[in-house]
Amino acid sequence: MTTPPALLIAGHGTRDDAGAEAFRAFVRELGLRRPDLPVAGGFIELSPPPLGDAVAELVERGVRRFAAVPLMLVSAGHAKGDIPAALAREKERHPGISYTYGRPLGPHPALLNVLERRLDDAIGDQDRAEVTVLLVGRGSTDPDANAEVFKAARLLWEGRGYAGVETAFVSLAAPDVPSGLDRCVALGARKIVVLPYFLFTGILPDRVRRQTEEWAAAHPETPVTSADVIGPEPELLDLVLERYEEAVKGDLRMNCDSCVYRIALPGFEDKVGLPQQPHFHPDDDGHDHGHGHHHGGHTHSHAH
Repeated sequence: MTTPPALLIAGHGTRDDAGAEAFRAFVRELGLRRPDLPVAGGFIELSPPPLGDAVAELVERGVRRFAAVPLMLVSAGHAKGDIPAALAREKERHPGISYTYGRPLGPHPALLNVLERRLDDAIGDQDRAEVTVLLVGRGSTDPDANAEVFKAARLLWEGRGYAGVETAFVSLAAPDVPSGLDRCVALGARKIVVLPYFLFTGILPDRVRRQTEEWAAAHPETPVTSADVIGPEPELLDLVLERYEEAVKGDLRMNCDSCVYRIALPGFEDKVGLPQQPHFHPDDDGHDHGHGHHHGGHTHSHAH
């Protein structure tokens, strides 16, 4: 039997000791979940251990191959640039090692289910149809990363019965938390739950909660509740191991995580496994209008 590649977890890093410890505890828990795998984790910035130390630890344990999984919800600059650059440096530092790189975690249905649970905890027995959710992401200078938070918000709204799910960011992108709350009110929100789109506790989730409390104090007429971060839930452990398996097998898919034909999303369960027929678009009348359509529409294949 050849030894499976090790698992390297790449974290963002935080100045918050509790947040850094939550990451380290999560890495230890992953090691317990998969005792057959060498597991190590490190941060890109701000908190120990750095990613380089985690790679060195694996190499000292005799590891030559590993799969790196970014413990991040969205693919922003860290996942797209910083981690690959750090890994390339480590490859030069430790000749002979090889690695594959997994993809960020969100917006996976398993995480959406945890977010739904966090909302249930905050809402209690209130009617979901009365509740507008404000999903607050980290915020990035990368528009694609910010768009992924909007995608998560949309997927959280679909089929779950909330009055609406709006989006805001705690840094680097608009709307900020107070503007997001103002927007909810402008859209007619009667009750608002602010849901941090963060894995673990830290400086930024604390800031989200503080800004929410300040806004609530200034707007006593609108009931506002803060929900908790995702946390080290079993679903998160499972998802990291799923990303590890994808990376090891080279099975990096398109957006199949949230595809209604593959995953039972709330309210769309009947679509799972449906065969996909070629379908016609309004401008497909048998002539090609320069849109590059083949005659008779085009097929969306969901079989892999």
